[in-house]
Amino acid sequence: MVMMPPEPSRNDRSRDAESKHFHGRGAHDPTATAPIMGETGGLLADGVGPVEGSLQAPIARRRLGRGALIARRFARHRSALVGLVIFVILVCFALFGGLFTTYSYTDTDFLAIGFPPSSGHWFGTNDAGNDLYAQVVHGLQRSLIIALSVSLGTTVIAAFVGALAAYFGGWVQRLILGVIYLLLVVPTFLILALISNKTGGDWRWLIVVLTMTGWMMLARIVHSMAQSIRERDYVSAARYLGEPPITIVARHILPNLASLLVINFALGVVATVLAETGLSFLGLGVKIPDVTLGALLQSGTGALFASPWLFYFPAAVLTLLTVSMALIADGLRDALDPTSGSGARA
Repeated sequence: MVMMPPEPSRNDRSRDAESKHFHGRGAHDPTATAPIMGETGGLLADGVGPVEGSLQAPIARRRLGRGALIARRFARHRSALVGLVIFVILVCFALFGGLFTTYSYTDTDFLAIGFPPSSGHWFGTNDAGNDLYAQVVHGLQRSLIIALSVSLGTTVIAAFVGALAAYFGGWVQRLILGVIYLLLVVPTFLILALISNKTGGDWRWLIVVLTMTGWMMLARIVHSMAQSIRERDYVSAARYLGEPPITIVARHILPNLASLLVINFALGVVATVLAETGLSFLGLGVKIPDVTLGALLQSGTGALFASPWLFYFPAAVLTLLTVSMALIADGLRDALDPTSGSGARA
């Protein structure tokens, strides 16, 4: 009598079917579940869900875009967030600070000349009876306009001039570099002095002069970095396809220098504010009745001991502005650089 093997139970048949599904089909069946690679090159499994009864399969995280990844890295930089908060507060103060006073920066209160801070004049008044609070608000507005305009203008000019010099090469490169070196040796101080005397300290002319004399060094750096990008395959392919040079520079070269340009823009705001302050101390900045933070500091320095509030309030606002932009630039550098500390943690 031949003994027959026992019939597999229902649970045994279920386990065998599941094993065949993953091990028998996994190597050949294109419908089998495969591990999904994430942005870091490894398996990503934020959560699991039921598949085929009691089996669990990894669910891949959605790939983050470049902008979201940079924002996440920046958010992990605490000092950069502090700088951003301070900068936003200063911008709101410049835009809406004038709503909290009845005085304009040109109004004169003859009954409160040279008064210290009080309920009527929060920051006090100067020797002409002008409300210092209103002047600080207006001075911050003017300084921000000058700093942002100059920084943006110098960054754009330097980016395109340096990249075009690297792209064309040859005599075009030699001509552009020759102009850059010539402008670097021209004394900017003399140009500022001449234009300031003829324009009466108009802030618009100050923006033009600072922009036209501040792009050369960055253009030299952009040129050096763009020379290696010019040899990339995608740049050669775009050239063979007949794309215009300005399109190649804008779409294929400059995006690879975005981190340098963004950081330079943030640091350029600080440099412009400090340059405008220095020019105001020398009498080459914005002239009265218009005011900037640098002009307020220049006028407050002469009354530092008799009326210290004339110096300390503009100095505090200027310090907060420069520190906030420096912290933001530091955070942007770490967020845009994948080898930095914050980038490694993201």
